[in-house]
Amino acid sequence: MPTITLNKNYLLKLLNKKISDKELEEKIPMLGTDLSKIEKNEIVVEVFPNRPDMLSEEGFARALSSFLGIETGLRKYEVKRSNHNCKVEKELKSWPYAVTAIVKGLEFDDEKIREIIQLQEKLHLTHLRDRKKGGIGVYPLDKIAMPIKFTSESLDKIKFRPLESNKEMTGREILEQHPTGKKYRHVLENEEKYPVFVDNDGNIMSMPPIINSHLLGKVDETTKDVFIEATGTDLNALQQCLNIIVTTFADMGGEIYSMDVLYGKERLVSPNLRPIKMKLDVSYVNKLLGLKLGTREMKVFLKKMGLDYEDDCALIPRYRVDILHPIDLVEEVAIAHGYENFVEQIPNVSTIGEESEESVFYKKIVDTMVGLGFLEVNTYHLTNEANTNEKMNNDTKFVALRNSLNVDYSILRNWMIPNLMDVLSKNKHNEYPQKIFEIGACFKDDDKEETSIKEFTRLGVLIAHNKADFTEIKQVLDSLFNNLALDYKIEKVKHGSFIDGRVGRVNVKGKNVAYIGEIHPQVISNWDLELPVVALELNLSDLMEVIL
Repeated sequence: MPTITLNKNYLLKLLNKKISDKELEEKIPMLGTDLSKIEKNEIVVEVFPNRPDMLSEEGFARALSSFLGIETGLRKYEVKRSNHNCKVEKELKSWPYAVTAIVKGLEFDDEKIREIIQLQEKLHLTHLRDRKKGGIGVYPLDKIAMPIKFTSESLDKIKFRPLESNKEMTGREILEQHPTGKKYRHVLENEEKYPVFVDNDGNIMSMPPIINSHLLGKVDETTKDVFIEATGTDLNALQQCLNIIVTTFADMGGEIYSMDVLYGKERLVSPNLRPIKMKLDVSYVNKLLGLKLGTREMKVFLKKMGLDYEDDCALIPRYRVDILHPIDLVEEVAIAHGYENFVEQIPNVSTIGEESEESVFYKKIVDTMVGLGFLEVNTYHLTNEANTNEKMNNDTKFVALRNSLNVDYSILRNWMIPNLMDVLSKNKHNEYPQKIFEIGACFKDDDKEETSIKEFTRLGVLIAHNKADFTEIKQVLDSLFNNLALDYKIEKVKHGSFIDGRVGRVNVKGKNVAYIGEIHPQVISNWDLELPVVALELNLSDLMEVIL
């Protein structure tokens, strides 16, 4: 979790109330943050990554003020039109989005500049995943000639003086020599063109997400008006970060002005601070929390968390990025009610605990496989497209992570055999035969599910040695289904991962539930293996629907 240091005197000034250290020590953890220490004029807190709006004194004070009942309810921020625009030229597909805003009438000092720098750094680290999803820039408005253009240019043609540098450098020199350039060059690694902001006079303002220009992008105590931009790969995340930044500036006394961001013929007015509406039934909250709240009481609790409630809908400020589902609103009500105020109750029911049918079924499968001399392994739910499709000579649909931190773990697995092949490839030094299996969750897109992703359980089985063949893996299937008292049929199919004529589709009571066969030599070679491999993949979720 990101740790921030808050100026206690400034925080209390924002709260407009005297609060003792003892009360702060008591109340801050109840808000959902971890208090590390209060020492002299510093408050050190750990803020959960889902609350980036609390990464500044203004944002923290805003949340604490509502929670303490000083100023409750939804904060409203006026956004005036600036009549300025930013043209986005989508030449760089790997970094396509930009959102912008203007804030005027600010009074900076060393403390506020330190705070804004801290806020930017923490947003970069958390919400923007160490700049992999985007970057944020703040500039003195009076040094910029409007309108602005967000475009891309080759590294050798980019020339400007980077922040805190004493000389002009090319884009390539910045990536190779400047400390910030070297630290973040991996974000757009191997790109010959880099994104740049250029003002109407042709001056380069910055090279996002790396660094600002020293001449056009350095805020100091003389700065009154600022231009703010956020660029990157995730438009929603960028808008959220911009909303957090501009509302922080507004709480410093600034006035927010919108800009028109032009994407060709499309026009995006930025920022948008209109509250989000989310349906929330009082009965739903009461059922989950065991309370008997009325509409008025629930509204009081939501206002205590900086929200509001009208016409059976919660009103959520745009800087709150943590509320994605009604269950998140239930948590807000629980925090406002106070976990210490919930009364423990023994349910007026009598039940007997027992294993679920699924657990009993899976345990029977495991016992059978162990009895047949197989070793159980456990692999990650996360994998990558190369392992899932390319190495398996296959082409399947998968669920990709929107913000993966590692190319090796960028998708959710949709079948088991690739993971088991990976296990074999890492255990070539061990003796053969190698007989392994795994029961685990797999995933696929499904619009019928609330999350648009369906989870199901599969059994994967592999045998590797110099005489492994179809007959041996079929004997495993026979033993498994005999133990389950099931009959099955095998139908001929084609599958890129298996040898033609030595692969089949297993059918139980009219439902296809498994693939069985000899792995194709090309696939074996792709995994750098040298011995024959036979495999069985059984969809246990589908099988349970048939037999239970």
